[in-house]
Amino acid sequence: MSSKTESSITLTNRKAFHNYNILKKYEAGIVLLGSEVKSIRSGKASLKDGYVYLDKGELFITGLHIAVYPNSGSFAPDPDRDRKLLMHKREIIKIASELKKTGLTIVPLRLYFRNGKVKIEIALAKGKKLYDKREDLKKKDQNRDALRQIKGVTGLDRNGGR
Repeated sequence: MSSKTESSITLTNRKAFHNYNILKKYEAGIVLLGSEVKSIRSGKASLKDGYVYLDKGELFITGLHIAVYPNSGSFAPDPDRDRKLLMHKREIIKIASELKKTGLTIVPLRLYFRNGKVKIEIALAKGKKLYDKREDLKKKDQNRDALRQIKGVTGLDRNGGR
């Protein structure tokens, strides 16, 4: 094992940043089986359609797809099952009180390894309206154009500034 605290194996949910305004981030552990951990290590997981819900004072994630590990045999778990998240009780209570505000949801942002354990970064988020998404895309395009102009003026591009 390496002595690094955080591994380079990271799965991100880029769709979440497009569809939601991220308000506050939290880190949680996740209950997995051994073959699921091996599958995540090989990069065979997807957070794209995942979301977190609160049930009887516990957090669960649904829509997290972890592909079946090929060498797991006939006892492979369901790839789309709901999985329990592990957090301190006071954090869960804080999240529950924030969820009572209208329009808030919990979305998964990243899945990564820390000290050999699988962690998931979740966030309290508010859904974006269509015009907010358009505004964000417009700002991205303006920033990209500004960088292109700066690059062209200083002569840093490969075509000699033309």
